[in-house]
Amino acid sequence: MDDALLTLLRAVDTPSVCNAIEVAQGQRGFDGFTRGTPLCSAPGEVMVGRAVTAKIRAKVPPTEDPATIRARRMAYYKAMAEAPRPSVAVIEDEDFPDCIGAYWGEVNTTIHKGFGMSGALTNGVMRDLGDLAAGFPVVAGSLGPSHGFVHVTALNTPVTVFGLRIAPGDLVHADRHGAVVVPEEVIPALGDALRRMQETERLVLDPARGPGFDFAAFEAAWKAFERART
Repeated sequence: MDDALLTLLRAVDTPSVCNAIEVAQGQRGFDGFTRGTPLCSAPGEVMVGRAVTAKIRAKVPPTEDPATIRARRMAYYKAMAEAPRPSVAVIEDEDFPDCIGAYWGEVNTTIHKGFGMSGALTNGVMRDLGDLAAGFPVVAGSLGPSHGFVHVTALNTPVTVFGLRIAPGDLVHADRHGAVVVPEEVIPALGDALRRMQETERLVLDPARGPGFDFAAFEAAWKAFERART
């Protein structure tokens, strides 16, 4: 992924990326996206990057010895700190749908932003809404006040967040609408697909936003739109 594509992806929302993937694939039916309605700490921001994955639990205390828990926690932070950039923390809360432990708050968002990561995607809980690190969006499943007994249970493993299976290293784009995993084979064509999609949409949007827009104007614009898509 070159710098030009990264800049473009940071400037568009996730529905646009979802549409552009279908343009690049030449057909509808792409289904690598989340389901449901997540919460977003920064509705105007997007995150783009390769997934660094982990699993957590918080409802009950860990049963492993403290040394093992600490070693896994340090391995987690080391993986987040050393992952190639851009990167996104993707965390599956294994207590879902009854998640109680807010892993993402002021401390963890500040740490992960300090590591240079782009944001966090989780089916779990976030808190500290007034104090989350600026420029580090979190897309989460719920809000809550407590961290519970939160602890890392697995690292660098496939995870499932809002019905979307995400493997370590997958290219993730996420915002307030949810997230998509960009298929590897689509990445070289994704920039052109995004630009082509934006150009064809303007064939309808520009007339619709202008004066004197009526059905006849719509019909002409829609014909031009359909021709551009074929």
